[in-house]
Amino acid sequence: MASDPQPEPLNTASHDLEQGLSGLDSRSVCTTPNLTDVGVSSLSKRAQWLRAAVLGANDGLLSTAALMIGVGAVKKDVKTMILTGIAGLIAGACSMAMGEFVSVYSQYDIELAQLKRENEAANGTKKELDERKKALPSPFQAAAASALAFMVGAAVPLLAAAFIRSYVVRLGMVVGTVSLMLLTFGGLAAVLGRAPLLKSSLRVLVGGWIAMGITYELTKLFGSAGL
Repeated sequence: MASDPQPEPLNTASHDLEQGLSGLDSRSVCTTPNLTDVGVSSLSKRAQWLRAAVLGANDGLLSTAALMIGVGAVKKDVKTMILTGIAGLIAGACSMAMGEFVSVYSQYDIELAQLKRENEAANGTKKELDERKKALPSPFQAAAASALAFMVGAAVPLLAAAFIRSYVVRLGMVVGTVSLMLLTFGGLAAVLGRAPLLKSSLRVLVGGWIAMGITYELTKLFGSAGL
């Protein structure tokens, strides 16, 4: 009966970051139809990459930490927690890469079709079209950046727990390190999105705590039930 609420805090923390970054994203990406302005196009691409990197790193940080803490509620040895974190890192990075690739490729197809229509209406040449295509986002680069960002975020709880044998100390180190990074990501999102710094940081931090707490308690509950 408690399985439904679990994804919400994870989504909430990521959603808060996405809301904070949406200001940066909208200020730059919405100008895509006029791709003759090289400066605007360059800003659009950088904003997209930065947004994907911050969200990817936050997802890697929180999902991997929650996995490690959840499994640690049942199996307290360091090897199990580290292997769980590594599995989460690999699976999450692949998932993020594929999701970003599909998303950006869809956007690429839409914008390319629009460019072709504009080029035909203006009786433009193929060379002019090719020049404009260079400003479009690259699905492969976006996928690679997203996967790399996820792995960087996921490495934080892994490194925090890797060399600590005591379960209590290890758990405290993971929670403390992840909390510090959540505050950092929340603050970065606030700066980029021109949102209130303290409010954004605390929102991401509390969302992360709730996510880790629910994962820990539910996994412990299922483990004690003999599943």
